[in-house]
Amino acid sequence: MDATEQSLRQSLSEKSSSVESQGNAVRALKASRAAKPEIDAAIDLLNKLKLEKSTVEKQLQSIITSSGNGSLNREAFRQAVVNTLERRLFYIPSFKIYRGVAGLFDYGPPGCAVKSNVLSFWRQHFILEENMLEVDCPCVTPEVVLKASGHVDKFTDLMVKDEKTGTCYRADHLLKDYCTDKVEKDLTISADKAAEFKDVLAVMEDYSPEELGAKLKEYGITAPDTKNPLSDPYPFNLMFQTSIGPSGLIPGYMRPETAQGIFVNFKDLYYYNGRKLPFAAAQIGQAFRNEISPRQGLLRVREFTLAEIEHFVDPENKSHPKFPDVSKLEFLMFPREEQMSGQSAKKLCIGEAVAKGTVNNETLGYFIGRVYLFLTRLGIDKERLRFRQHLANEMAHYAADCWDAEIESSYGWIECVGIADRSAYDLRAHSEKSGVALVAEEKYAEPKEVEKLVINPVKKELGLAFKGNQKNVVESLEAMNEKEAMEMKASLESKGEVEFYVCTLEKNVIIKKNMVSISKEKKKEHQRVFTPSVIEPSFGIGRIIYCLYEHCFSTRPSKAGDEQLNVFRFPPLVAPIKCTVFPLVQNQQFEEATKVISKELTSVGISHKIDITGTSIGKRYARTDELGVPFAITVDSDTSVTIRERDSKDQVRVSLEEAASVVSSVAEGKMTWQDVWARFPHHSSATADE
Repeated sequence: MDATEQSLRQSLSEKSSSVESQGNAVRALKASRAAKPEIDAAIDLLNKLKLEKSTVEKQLQSIITSSGNGSLNREAFRQAVVNTLERRLFYIPSFKIYRGVAGLFDYGPPGCAVKSNVLSFWRQHFILEENMLEVDCPCVTPEVVLKASGHVDKFTDLMVKDEKTGTCYRADHLLKDYCTDKVEKDLTISADKAAEFKDVLAVMEDYSPEELGAKLKEYGITAPDTKNPLSDPYPFNLMFQTSIGPSGLIPGYMRPETAQGIFVNFKDLYYYNGRKLPFAAAQIGQAFRNEISPRQGLLRVREFTLAEIEHFVDPENKSHPKFPDVSKLEFLMFPREEQMSGQSAKKLCIGEAVAKGTVNNETLGYFIGRVYLFLTRLGIDKERLRFRQHLANEMAHYAADCWDAEIESSYGWIECVGIADRSAYDLRAHSEKSGVALVAEEKYAEPKEVEKLVINPVKKELGLAFKGNQKNVVESLEAMNEKEAMEMKASLESKGEVEFYVCTLEKNVIIKKNMVSISKEKKKEHQRVFTPSVIEPSFGIGRIIYCLYEHCFSTRPSKAGDEQLNVFRFPPLVAPIKCTVFPLVQNQQFEEATKVISKELTSVGISHKIDITGTSIGKRYARTDELGVPFAITVDSDTSVTIRERDSKDQVRVSLEEAASVVSSVAEGKMTWQDVWARFPHHSSATADE
């Protein structure tokens, strides 16, 4: 805990005790009918102590709010953003006329346009610029695939139930909300208790079901709606289960991520790429998670869009030829050492972070740099973007390193992109389960003599022992790594038989000495066969878009100063509409000029909207500012027009013929507004603004 906050909490505790003690003294004096001057003096002291307590309370509240822990200002800001987004139809709850379903949302016209623009830029920035292979795989996935990946057994959250109504809640959310409310809103708790709650918030992800249940009981946490007692926490699988085919005999799930579709296609993609590494495959698509208690709008939903990249690389060479392009970038990074020692994120150079080993390898560092460029070009504030390294207890056992791109919003720091070095785990898991080798090859210029593990299953003996399951046992024996094989060899020589797990049969079998021959032989090899490692950047598109909404939202006073007008300051790259066209008044000449401009804007691919309502130009500007439209063309002549820029509200006059090309050049980044301002005459009509 911050030293100032700790000191203020201690002081507040002391002041509260003094006020209580003095209050008792006043009551005692009154009860004993003490002299009036003595009672008045005691009351004056009580009032003085209350004032001192109030001052400390305000200081403590200010410290909590300014450190990012306070929720009052954030909630008011969030409500303003969400109200505007829903009113202007960026997104709305799905099935609204039927009272909706938690965690499902519809994107309206401007929301669809923003999402389309974000995905279009993602394709440009990653797939096209990095020459990736794009795939599109089904949302329905057979159970066997997700069994191999570990999702069937491990893709769970801990859930509790209201013991009387059966309503379900996510256990860690209840504990998190309780601790957060105590720290942020209860100024009476001691410094030690506040530190305890903050410690719980830091480590709760590591709690076992028993530990989480014990904390819920210790703090007396009950069902939020009914205050009824809660059940003990138990795991709940987050995947939507289904069956494939009318018989229902093929179990399946709605995919919880898009990555598995890429992994199972590795062999074909590798051949398509000319059997060369490294290469990357990418996919944009819907994913589904049956969240226990969805909340936080677009940040935690049951159906969402993911954009994922699987970059396959030789595990012995994770350098990247384009790393120098990003190596000098500096941005906020939060390595695990700083997290553990209570420090905050600080600006680091990605090149130095890789050189020092803070980031595991160049390819991982390259994608961190590219993700930073992608998010900041979308309009994410670089001062509210950080890359946080996973702590040791967060890391998957197979991962070499993992960083999250976190964006600060009114909900705090939100994980929006995960960039992980997943080693060779995924391809090995699917190789073992499917029996298909998902491997790459490196041809040697000169043959190399190597000591090679040789596993020779004796198919005749295995056939006699296992009959129809012979193939499964043979494939599992041949798939053993060197450590497993040599342990089996030692056991067979000492005991004559060994218990062996066959994953495709999902059971143990007995292997006898006459069923397999295991040895090491020196051989000349012309190539090396290996399982590639995978670097995976995974983008939560809905989360990025919501954070973008917050980062671009602001208010400014109207011209009369009597109201605050909402503005979304979207960069032209992602703005839902690039330009509006306003005839100043309704007459034939202006309408014809408007049609000419509209046709030319369409021909150069600039989305636009014509507004011929009878309201004032100022109101029309305000209406489109609230949609985030960066440029407005006002037609007030049949030979020239004005172009207004949203953020500065500056206007220039250009010829009718040039209007579309000027807007197109700025919207596509070929020119800046400063270039336009320097090139064309300025316009300052008193009627042309809010």
